[in-house]
Amino acid sequence: MKNPTAATRRDTGRLVLSALLGAVPAGCALRPDAIPPIDRGPDRFREAEAKATWPDPNWWRGFGSPELDRLMRRIASENLDLAAAAARVRQADATARIAGSTLLPTVTSGGNARRSQTGSGSPSATAYDLSLAASYELDVWGLNRNTYESSRLSAVAARYALGTTLITAEASVANTYFTILEARNALQIQEANLDAARRVLNVIRQQVAAGTATGLDLAQQETVVAQQEAAVPPLRQTFSQNIATLAVLVGLAPVQLEIQAEGFDGLDVPSASPGLPSSLLARRPDVLQAEASLAGANANTAAARAALLPSITLSAQGGFTAALIGTLLRPEAQFYTLAASVAQTIFDNGGLRGRVGLARAQQEELVVIYRQTILNALADVESALAALRETTAQEALLAEAERRAARAYTIAEGQLRGGVINLITLLSTQATLFSARRNLSAGRLNRLQAAVGLFRALGGGWGAGAADALPPAHVEEAR
Repeated sequence: MKNPTAATRRDTGRLVLSALLGAVPAGCALRPDAIPPIDRGPDRFREAEAKATWPDPNWWRGFGSPELDRLMRRIASENLDLAAAAARVRQADATARIAGSTLLPTVTSGGNARRSQTGSGSPSATAYDLSLAASYELDVWGLNRNTYESSRLSAVAARYALGTTLITAEASVANTYFTILEARNALQIQEANLDAARRVLNVIRQQVAAGTATGLDLAQQETVVAQQEAAVPPLRQTFSQNIATLAVLVGLAPVQLEIQAEGFDGLDVPSASPGLPSSLLARRPDVLQAEASLAGANANTAAARAALLPSITLSAQGGFTAALIGTLLRPEAQFYTLAASVAQTIFDNGGLRGRVGLARAQQEELVVIYRQTILNALADVESALAALRETTAQEALLAEAERRAARAYTIAEGQLRGGVINLITLLSTQATLFSARRNLSAGRLNRLQAAVGLFRALGGGWGAGAADALPPAHVEEAR
């Protein structure tokens, strides 16, 4: 083999590259389509003023519950949905790294020793090789670049999906915790109602013994007592079921979770103003996820179009080959090869064009999803604002109704003992009080959950600093 000089190798390499690059027009890489202009909604919310007071990433602290704080700290490290979403982020990052590997040459090295013999009487021959090989696909049309960009944007979307999962988990914990408190509060109310019904039953029994009440009066009140007793098991069931739900959210078995708070005493109801719709859409992770997914689909479409065009690959190999290992590294043992190849699919029964059509259809779908996500985000905030406003007004009215019903029942019970009124009047005021107490408890739960809904609709304070709510293992995925 003739030993080429270094100058000869350089000249040959330049000729190959010049011939290839000269045949390719500059700037012909296909670029992704721009995201189409989308109406991002009005400049104000119907249900709020424009002044913005964004939620803090630790928005739940505004309720003033140390126990809720403890539960929220636990989900950051133990919630399984959050852990799965973080794993999906790592998967997306790895996929992006795989796609990005095609942007640089592939380099391999190898060495081998061969001993061969052609016949029984012929001497054997030994050969030794050391080689280094490289290959590189010229990304003339942007196929590899757009494939990598699509994967990179998928990883970005996965991070926003992690943010959405975090906000959803926080809202679920808060809502379930408040449902547990309401069930306990309702049980206390029901026990008070049952005590009141039993007191009246004792009075009626005394009146029956004295001949001032009838057996019908006694049967009616015994029915009331039985109805109040029957209302207790469903409340216990609600409590137990929500304990199980909350335990799963914080990564515990139900038997391991203990809730100390007995009711709503000491809780505040914080609120936040949504500000401008444009600011909301720039912060909500689900909107940002839809936007990143759409941009990734645009890059994927560009990659599918580039796959229709010829591919150009350069390869080079060099090294040493010799019959004696002692002469392997001598200059005369050197060898090299340079090659360039061009490949173009002539017929694939429409497979490549079908991929372009598929990518475009997926892109069109994501445009619709992006628009729908924006509208859903705006509607979500409007609904949450209306819910918090109306449940606040409702709770105030229910509290007033409960005070009036309690006063009326106290008067009626005293008058029944004095024989001033009959049992029918007392039963009416008693039923009104029982209903008012339960309605007030449910009204308080509705207001608390409406506040949680507003924080969730506003993105839960997601944005700068929101990653601080995650444990160290998940911080990088959420940034």
